[in-house]
Amino acid sequence: MTDSRIPTNLRMLMILEAVGASDAALSPTEIGRMIGLPKQTIHRLCATLVSEGFLLNDIRQKGLRPGYRARRLSTDVLHNSRDHAARHQILIALSRQTGETVNFVVPEDAGMIYRDRVETDWAFRIQLPVGTHVPFHCTASGKTFLASLPARKRRRMITALELEPYTSRTITSTQRLTEELEDVAKQGFAVDDCEFMDGMVAVAVPLYDLQGRYHASVAVHGPQQRFDLKVASQRADLLKQAAERLQAIIFDEKLSLAP
Repeated sequence: MTDSRIPTNLRMLMILEAVGASDAALSPTEIGRMIGLPKQTIHRLCATLVSEGFLLNDIRQKGLRPGYRARRLSTDVLHNSRDHAARHQILIALSRQTGETVNFVVPEDAGMIYRDRVETDWAFRIQLPVGTHVPFHCTASGKTFLASLPARKRRRMITALELEPYTSRTITSTQRLTEELEDVAKQGFAVDDCEFMDGMVAVAVPLYDLQGRYHASVAVHGPQQRFDLKVASQRADLLKQAAERLQAIIFDEKLSLAP
């Protein structure tokens, strides 16, 4: 499709679509070749998308990648889709199975953000409401995201992080964190053993789309008195089963379009 055949109001959407589908940052020239826009047009449109926060100019990767508004748009669309109720029901079922609070967590520039949540029935609980940002390096959900990155991007991300010690158990060594993330990638789940908050233990698994790309984390947390590291690790299989069901609900077009 050439420039003259692409409707004006569709061009920016096609740019966002191309950048969102790429594992690597793309230059405006590469995007132009992919969708058939001339150099002058693509540079002008990309500049607008960068200034408005839909694209981010990644200096290190020398290209454009989705900005905070594009990422928020994608998660908001999925969160508010007709399948949100079904997804929430899966989280409710998981909370009943584990007996603890369940969270649906996605990455943003400021850290992992809680997008959905089902509270435990226990009166003694840990309050982290929807909209809360938590760090990458010392939370179970953050570790699953970091572990999902290709090895080279993972090392670059770890190097860029400020490994702030939230508790005495927080991992603040890049070497130790690198080794733990390698284990997370192999076992398919991550734990937070009182590393973010004293007395809180959590376990999380990644949720992938149908192309095997990381989308979100499903996490369960509770107080150490009843949800210790052993119990949390034993719940990992339940989380993996819930993630498989969520994948089908969110990404399977036949299920999503069913009446």
